[in-house]
Formats: sequence, structure tokens, C-alpha cells
Amino acid sequence: MAVTDVISTSLERNWGMVDRALEGLDDAILARQPNDQSNSIAWLLWHMNRVVDRFVNDRFQSKPQIWIEAGWHQRFGMDDDPETTGMGWSEAQIAEWKPPGKDVLVGYFEAVKTSARAYLNGLDEEALAASINVPPANEPRLVSDMLGVLVFDNITHGGQIAYLRGYYQGMGWFV
Repeated sequence: MAVTDVISTSLERNWGMVDRALEGLDDAILARQPNDQSNSIAWLLWHMNRVVDRFVNDRFQSKPQIWIEAGWHQRFGMDDDPETTGMGWSEAQIAEWKPPGKDVLVGYFEAVKTSARAYLNGLDEEALAASINVPPANEPRLVSDMLGVLVFDNITHGGQIAYLRGYYQGMGWFV
């Protein structure tokens, strides 16, 4: 099995779990924060997809992010800063963030999955061994190492979404 198969399988399983977790949830549940120190499902989904979009398109392929190129930032009511991913946001910034409706959240999720799948399907050993500079330190890192970071981040947030789904509505993410 190729390394890219392991990466793709891990992401696909996580995305499938998230798809199931989102079933039957309305905008109010998606936007609900369990407390002031925790993120909503909507925020987690948005952030998870911003990270994948930024890595896959910007970092790995030096292409525009679909966040900007396809106008997703406008549908979210946000600016087109390619670094806006929610990373490092304060409690106040998260509380002020107003999520769009479920259709926009899921639309961006679907667009990001399509983009990531296309990228992963074209990867070979040479591409995995390539070195890229990763901000903010601009330290060279292997694409394979950064894909590991992407998979870890994605699965972490997918699990958080599934947990919150269970907390609010029961184990729909599992069945």
C-alpha cells in the first residue's frame, strides 16, 4: 500500500464520520458553543477545512486557495486573507465569529474534499519527498511530514465534531 493510500484512507474515514455527524443538525446546533472556552461544530468544520485548503492548495501546490478563488470567503462574510484559518484566535474572536448556514459550511467542506482528493490522487514518491518552506518560520519541511500534520489536525477536529454531535443529539456520527 502506498503512503498516499494511507493518507487518503485516513482522511476519507474522518470525512465520512463528519458527514454522518452533520446529518440532521440545524444551524442553531451547529453554532452552539458548549461553553465560552469551547468551539462550536460550525467553527470546527470551518477551521478544519481552512487548514486543508491552505495546506493542499497554497502550501503544497502554490495555487490560490479555493477559499479565495471560488469566493467562499464572501459566502462566510469574511475577508480574503489567505492566512485566516482561526489558528491562534482568542476566545473573543471565536465568540464574535458568526457562522453561515449549514449549506455554506457543507458546501465549502465538499469543495475542500474534492480539491484534496485531486491533489492526493496525483501524488507520487517524488512529490512526498519534496521540501517546502512553511510559514511563519519558513523552515523547510518535507511534504510527507506536513501531510502527517494535516491528517492529525483533520482527525482531531473531526473527532471533536463527532463528540459534540453526540453531546447534543446522540451518536449519529457512529451508526
